[in-house]
Amino acid sequence: MAGSLTISADIAVSGMKAQAERLKIISENMANADSVGVRPGEEPYRRQVPTFQNYVDEKTGAEMVKVAKVIRDESPFEKKYAPHHPNADENGYIELPNVNPLIEMMDMKEAQRSYEANLTMMQTARNMNSKVLDILK
Repeated sequence: MAGSLTISADIAVSGMKAQAERLKIISENMANADSVGVRPGEEPYRRQVPTFQNYVDEKTGAEMVKVAKVIRDESPFEKKYAPHHPNADENGYIELPNVNPLIEMMDMKEAQRSYEANLTMMQTARNMNSKVLDILK
């Protein structure tokens, strides 16, 4: 019984690690929401998106989760008229990063809630494990 509760906590920890990595990527996106190229023809920052993957832990046989890879969002860049910007094209437009702060904030809230749910799961498994040990004393 205590072993399966420990495995449950380990699964929750893997979820917390994945969501923490997701939050890191969201922070990078937000920090670069205004990062445009500085030379003509240079692309602005391109939004990054994490992808998750489940895997089986060889030691416990439990299904865990991790960030498999981070992919670039290939959606088009928005254009803004800024003729005096060093990166402006011949028509006076610059390309802006494809980062939408509203979407990033919603993703951040979702990651936060998932992290908190995994944290609660881990704490519950540890509390139950502790109670089992108290009964066995």
